[in-house]
Amino acid sequence: MNLIPNISPKAFSSSAVIVGYLLIDDLTANEQNALGNWLMLTAQVICTNAFYKQVQQERGIITSTRKSADKTTQNNHSEFRTEDEIAMLKKMVNALNQEINNLKSSL
Repeated sequence: MNLIPNISPKAFSSSAVIVGYLLIDDLTANEQNALGNWLMLTAQVICTNAFYKQVQQERGIITSTRKSADKTTQNNHSEFRTEDEIAMLKKMVNALNQEINNLKSSL
């Protein structure tokens, strides 16, 4: 999927400014805040994912972002990754549950 156009960096940045101004015309301050926070969260998810892929590539866990012809590296690390991913997901679920409980108690 090619969402990033092949244009100059200045034009790419300018397009974001233009889209931002177009989006604020018919929105209240609260709606602008909600939309802005949603867009920032979306951007953070993309940046975090890209950075983590770079870390994995640096460690030799992933050889490319697409399917690799060399499955040896992936097979050697798959069991290790699975256990780590399960542990990380459990921590995330616990943190989310704690945050939900904190929000419920503050209401």
